[in-house]
Amino acid sequence: MGASDSKLVFKKGIFRLSEERAIPADDTYWTSFWELPETAEDVFSLFSPADVRRTRDNALENLETLILALTSRLFVLRHHPSFPDAEFAPELHALNCIRVLTRVLPFLYEKESLQEWEERFFWGHRRKRTRTAAIASEVLFDEGREVQPRTGDEFEDAKPLAEELIDTLTDLLFFSDLTVPRQPHGKPKVSYAIWQSGVGCNASIPTTKEHESNRSDILRLLLTLASQSMYMSSSVLPQKGNRTLTYLCTCPDKQVVLSVLCSLLNTTLKYNPASWRVPYNALVFKDPKLVLVTYTLQFLVATVLYPIPEQQGTTTPKNFYRHFLGRLHRPQDFQFIVDGMTRILNQPLQANSYIPGAQSSVRFAPEIIMLFWEITQCNKRFRSFMIDTDRAHDFVILILFYAMEYKGDASKNGVVRMCAFLLQTLSVEKNFGVNLNKTFESQETLPPVLRIVGFRGSYADFLIQSIYNLITKSQGKLSAIYPALLAVINNISPSLKGLSSATCSRIIQLFNSMSSPSFLMANETNHDLLRSLLESMNSIIEHQYSSNAEFVYAVVKNKKRFEALRSFTLESGQEEIERRNRRRKEAGGSQDPLESHSTRTSVESLRSPTTPLSRSSTFGEGAEEQHDMFAVGNDDDDDSDDEERPTPAASSPSENPSRSSSATGEDDVPRQLRGMSEKARGKMPAGTGRFSRQNSTTSLGGNLVSGGQQSQSPGGGYFEPSAHWIESWLPELPLHTILTVIQQLAPVMPRQAIGSDRPMSPGTLQRIREVPLAGVDPSPVKIQSFEWSQLAMGWYESLLWSFIFTSELQVAKGAVGIWNSTAIKLFRVQETAAQGPSLTSPRGAVDAVGSNIVSRIGAMNLRGGTTPTGSAAGGTNLSGPAGPTGGGPGAAGGGGQQPTSHRTG
Repeated sequence: MGASDSKLVFKKGIFRLSEERAIPADDTYWTSFWELPETAEDVFSLFSPADVRRTRDNALENLETLILALTSRLFVLRHHPSFPDAEFAPELHALNCIRVLTRVLPFLYEKESLQEWEERFFWGHRRKRTRTAAIASEVLFDEGREVQPRTGDEFEDAKPLAEELIDTLTDLLFFSDLTVPRQPHGKPKVSYAIWQSGVGCNASIPTTKEHESNRSDILRLLLTLASQSMYMSSSVLPQKGNRTLTYLCTCPDKQVVLSVLCSLLNTTLKYNPASWRVPYNALVFKDPKLVLVTYTLQFLVATVLYPIPEQQGTTTPKNFYRHFLGRLHRPQDFQFIVDGMTRILNQPLQANSYIPGAQSSVRFAPEIIMLFWEITQCNKRFRSFMIDTDRAHDFVILILFYAMEYKGDASKNGVVRMCAFLLQTLSVEKNFGVNLNKTFESQETLPPVLRIVGFRGSYADFLIQSIYNLITKSQGKLSAIYPALLAVINNISPSLKGLSSATCSRIIQLFNSMSSPSFLMANETNHDLLRSLLESMNSIIEHQYSSNAEFVYAVVKNKKRFEALRSFTLESGQEEIERRNRRRKEAGGSQDPLESHSTRTSVESLRSPTTPLSRSSTFGEGAEEQHDMFAVGNDDDDDSDDEERPTPAASSPSENPSRSSSATGEDDVPRQLRGMSEKARGKMPAGTGRFSRQNSTTSLGGNLVSGGQQSQSPGGGYFEPSAHWIESWLPELPLHTILTVIQQLAPVMPRQAIGSDRPMSPGTLQRIREVPLAGVDPSPVKIQSFEWSQLAMGWYESLLWSFIFTSELQVAKGAVGIWNSTAIKLFRVQETAAQGPSLTSPRGAVDAVGSNIVSRIGAMNLRGGTTPTGSAAGGTNLSGPAGPTGGGPGAAGGGGQQPTSHRTG
C-alpha cells in the first residue's frame, strides 16, 4: 500500500466500520484489514483513536466481528503448512492482524462498561471451526455468530479467545522464517530456541533485521494485552490482577517459560548502546535493535514483577518467570547479567556528548534498575554474588547517580524512590555493610551531579554523604523516602569502621535538624525519623566504638543538643521556635546561629517534614501532595509525585498509646507538663491528647504558628502538638547509649573542644579509644527490611507501566503510541505543549509529502461530525477529538503526553 490512493481506500473502509451496522461476517470487506496496510505506521496513522471509539460506541458488533476476523486469520496462518509464504500465507497478513489488534484493544480496555463484555468475549467458553476445515475451505475466519456448522465434525470446543491468542503469539516468537531462522524440511515450525547467547545458552542463533522487526510487532501486542493494567487504579490492580499476565506467568510448560525468559533477558543485556554510530544517530533515525530491546526489557520486567492475585480457598500459583529467575545459580550467568546491566546504566557516566539527550541508553535505564531490583529480591545467590565480588560497589555508585540525577525532576521521583528502596534491599545483607569499609578511589572521575568536593574516605562514607545530599538538596520533594534512606544507614551502621570526620559531621547535622523543635512539632510522626537516626548512632557506638573515635568525638562535642532533647517540653519547644524566628527576622532571614553545623543547603529549614516510618502512614489511600520537608524553598513547593510507598521499620511503629488530657493534680500531670505555669498550661489546645493514626496517612504540611504550633493537613484539619503527645514518644527515644558516652567522655576531653568546631587532636583520639565504657552493651542488630503490601505493589506496577507508556511516546525510535489519548487510570497523564522542529521531529520535504497525504485523508472525514483537534509533530493530526485524558497527540504525534506518578484511584 505504497500509493496514497491505496491509503485512501483503507481509510474509507475504516469509516464503513463505524457507519454501517452489523457488517456480515462473510463479507470480503474484512480482508482489507490484513491485505491493505504495509507498515505499522499505516495502521496507527490511518486508524485513528476517533475511528476506534466511534466504532466501539456506535457499532460494537462490527468491532467484535473485526477482532474475530483478525484472530481467526492469525490462527489459520499460524497453522498453515506454507506459512510464511508470500503467495499462499503471507507473513504481512499475520503482522497486519497483530498491528490492528494492537491498535484496537486499548480502547476496549478504557471503557469501564465493557468489562463484562470483554470478560465474556475474550475469556469465555467458545466453539470454533476445526483446524482442518478452516484451512481446507480458506474461510475468512473460523468462528462467529453468523457461521453455522454444516456438519457436527467441523466445529469443536476451544480455549478462550485470549488464551489461544496468547499461545499463538508466544509460538510466533519462535516461528521458522518469521522470527527465527528457517527450519529444515520436516522439522517443527515452532522451535523454542533462545535468541541470544547468555543465560541458558552459549550460542546465538542467526537473525535478520526482518526477524527482529517481527519480534517487535509480536511483543508489542503481548504488551498491549498486558496493558489492561493501565486501566485499573493502583488500589484495585494488585487485588484484581491482570488475566493476560496471570495466564502467561502461570504457564506450566517449563520449556516455553525458559525460552521466553532467556530470550528476553539475553537480548536485553547483550545490547550495547555504545556503537560506531554518531551520537545523534538514534535521535534522527529509527534503531530497530533499540526498539526490540525496549520491548524485550519491558515485557521481561512486566512478567517478572507481576504478583499473582491471591484467591481465598485455593493455593496461589507460582509466577514461573520469577521462579526460574530466582533459580539461576551459575556464576557465569550472574557475571553476564551484571556486565549487561552495568554497560547500559554506565553510559551517562562515560559519554561526553555535546548533543543533549543523545544517549539513547538512558531511555530505559529505569527499567534496568527495576530489573536489577527484581533479581536482587528473588535470587539470594545473585545477591551474595554481587556483594562477595564487590560488584555491589559499582551498583551503589550507579544507583546513587540516577537518584541524584533525577531528584529535581518531579516526573522521575518514582525512579528516585525505587533507587532508595533498592539500596535498602542491598543493605540488609551483613557483608554489604562490611565491604563498604573499603576505600573509594577515583571519586573525582564521577559526574558533577554525584561528585563530592574534597571527598576522602570509604564507600560507606560516600554512601552516607550522598544520602545526606539527597535529603538536604531535594527541597522536601523526596520526603516519602527519608525513612528508607535512614534505614540504609541503620542497616549498615553495625559494620561501619573509620568513618571520616566529614561523614560524622553530616550525621550530627541530620541529628541537630531532626531534634529541633520546629521539626519535631511540625507533625505527629517526625519523631519516628529521629528515632531511626538515633538507633543508627547507637549501633555505631555499641558495635564499633574503638574504630570510630571521630564519630564519638563528634557526638561528645554536640552534648548540649542531646541533653536538651532529653529535657524537651512543649513549652521549651515553643519558646525556642519563637527565639529562632526572632533571630531570623532580626538578621534578615539569615541562618539560625543555634544550628552551627547547618549550611544554607542543609536541613536548616525543617518546617513541615511529614513521612513517618509507619507503613500505614507512608502509603495510605488518598495520600496528598508532600510539602516542604527539609525544605530550603517556599512552602508552596509541591511534589507532584504523591504516590506513597510503605517503608520498613526495624520494629513495628511505637505502640505507646496517646492519652487524653485529664490531669486533675500534679501527680496526674505528664512529666513534660510538670513545672509549667498554669498560664502556660492554659494555652494548651483543648482535647489535644488523642491523635488518629489515620490522619498520618496524609501529608501534614503547613507552617508553624507562633504561640501554638499547628500543622495543616490537606483535609483542612490541624495537628496541634500537646504535652501528652510528647510524653507518648519522648521517653522511648533511644538516648541512653549516647548520654552514657557523653557522661563518661566529656570530663576527659579538653573543655575548649566541646561545642566548638576544632578538629580532633591525635591525643584526644587516643584518649577516646582508651576510655573503658561502662554501662554500654551492644544491643541486638535490628535490620530494617523492605516490606511489600498491596498498596506498595500498586505503586510499583504503576511505575513500570508509566515507563512503558512514556517510551511509546518516542516516535523517533520506532514506537507507535499505543496508548496515546486513552483513559489511563493507573497513573495521571499530563498534557505538554507540542514541540517545534528538532532532531527528533525534523520538518522538511519528507514531512511535506506526508502532510499532503494525511490532509487528503482528513478532508474525507465529512461524516465524522467532529473536527479533529490537537497537534502532532508535523502536519495534521488525525487523532480525532480530545480523549478522556484531555486530548493530546495522535499515534504519530511527538511529545504531547507525559505520565506523572500521581495515583488517581
